[in-house]
Amino acid sequence: MWLSVIVLLPLAAIVWQSADGGWSAFWSAVTANGAVQSFRVTLTVSLAVAVVNMVFGLLVAWVLIRDDFPGKRLVDAIIDLPFALPTIVASLVMLALYGPNSPVGIHLQLTKWGVIVALLFVTLPFVVRSVQPVLLELDREVEEAAASLGANNFTIFRLIVLPALLPSLLSGTGLAFSRAIGEYGSVVLIGGGVPGVTEVSSQYIRQLIENDDPTGAAAVSIVLLSISFVLLFILRWIGSRAAKREELAQ
Repeated sequence: MWLSVIVLLPLAAIVWQSADGGWSAFWSAVTANGAVQSFRVTLTVSLAVAVVNMVFGLLVAWVLIRDDFPGKRLVDAIIDLPFALPTIVASLVMLALYGPNSPVGIHLQLTKWGVIVALLFVTLPFVVRSVQPVLLELDREVEEAAASLGANNFTIFRLIVLPALLPSLLSGTGLAFSRAIGEYGSVVLIGGGVPGVTEVSSQYIRQLIENDDPTGAAAVSIVLLSISFVLLFILRWIGSRAAKREELAQ
């Protein structure tokens, strides 16, 4: 019942609103030039962000679990900062660092790179926090046994560690991608919403609402929701199959 009130009913409402004008109105809304451009920017940027954070999120989680260094607790706490920080503040921080008056001499405002950096910031914790608990529970004795038999570090990681981490890694990457395609606050200042360049779908939806087109905004939202749902479903299915293979192998 709680899931229905909090999640299912709002989703049903937006589906109902998107169908208000019929199929032709829905199709016109999602195939409009502005919508297509926003989809292209959103999906390409989000895919790049998900792939980068999949690699570096795994690396960060590995260092936090397997290595000891001064300030480890502080670094571990900082990972959660994007969860707690208002996303508009994140955009303001990015603007101060990479805007016209950048103290490091890098100007990324109104560029696709600025949007990517902002999304990398807000989505990194999803991968790190998904991988960390699984990595913590891995049996080190299996790795040590493989090393004693002559396996090098890369072989141990590829054949022993990665298969065990794959379900959680895919899940975290999928969550990062889904968050990226729906993000608004962190990109609004650094990206600027330039059509065809930095305008993501969430900004385009805001524009439709301001232009008194809630049906079109709902239609575009349904496309984003569908993409997120299908991707998460596929990644969880792949992760489940990988976990079952890992259990059978053990």
